[in-house]
Amino acid sequence: MIRNFGTTGLRVTALGYGAGHIGEASVTEKEAEYLLHTALDEGVNLFDTARGYGLSEERIGRYLKKRRNDIVISTKVGYGVYGVHDWTYTSVTRGVDDALKKLKTGYIDIVHLHSCPFHVIQSGEVTDALQECIMQKKIILAAYSGDNFDLDIAIGSGRFGSIQASANLFDQRFIDHQLYSAKMKGMGVIAKRPLANAPWRFEHYPKDHYCEPYWLRMRAMNLDYGMPPDELALRFVAWTWGIDSCIVGTTSPERIRHNAKLIRKGPLPADVVHAIRNRFRDCDHGWESQV
Repeated sequence: MIRNFGTTGLRVTALGYGAGHIGEASVTEKEAEYLLHTALDEGVNLFDTARGYGLSEERIGRYLKKRRNDIVISTKVGYGVYGVHDWTYTSVTRGVDDALKKLKTGYIDIVHLHSCPFHVIQSGEVTDALQECIMQKKIILAAYSGDNFDLDIAIGSGRFGSIQASANLFDQRFIDHQLYSAKMKGMGVIAKRPLANAPWRFEHYPKDHYCEPYWLRMRAMNLDYGMPPDELALRFVAWTWGIDSCIVGTTSPERIRHNAKLIRKGPLPADVVHAIRNRFRDCDHGWESQV
């Protein structure tokens, strides 16, 4: 299912592919190519990558360049440029130029500042750099990826055309507090972590694992609506008003097909959504969004 990306003029699919996994050296070139083409075959058109995702940008460029007109590419910059300080004008412009080469494209649809702190946004240097890239037609949209107060500043700044934020069953602060403001500004919205890092895969407490916060929230909320947790999670996020696309990363072609099938089932029953929203609010004791 394809949707308007806010009022930006871009069109994105409800399910996007988070391409972080294909940047890992343990994934072979053949596997990366097959994963990307499986996503295409399932109708996915949004591919989300980043400067920090290893080989991801290069592999998207290598294997999707012949389909460039059929896809929307999202990447992230602002850091990791050799010899340049992070979160500076040059780190952004060089990051965009590097991404253009790796992605083998003349332009990038969406370029995010990758979770930079609010004071960097307020200084104006990095947002000026993104605007310069827009003027040079290197990118279409300046975007911000992040959460909590930093995201508040990004939305309020008026310097971004789209955002990417955490949204899932156990992370609904964005839905309650920032989503409406973003949509009233016509911004495109991408949900990251829609499966909440799949905490249901752990039977026992995953202490010090990146999934730990969501596991604790899952246990506290104790959601049970007669369907598999991944289905509940993905249909909840993908069909939340204002969310244009949700990105899921995987190295399993079967999982890509499965996720696409879940999205095609459509929204959850209204009473189930209402119960999930109320349960989060009841359990929310300082549950800030996970960055």
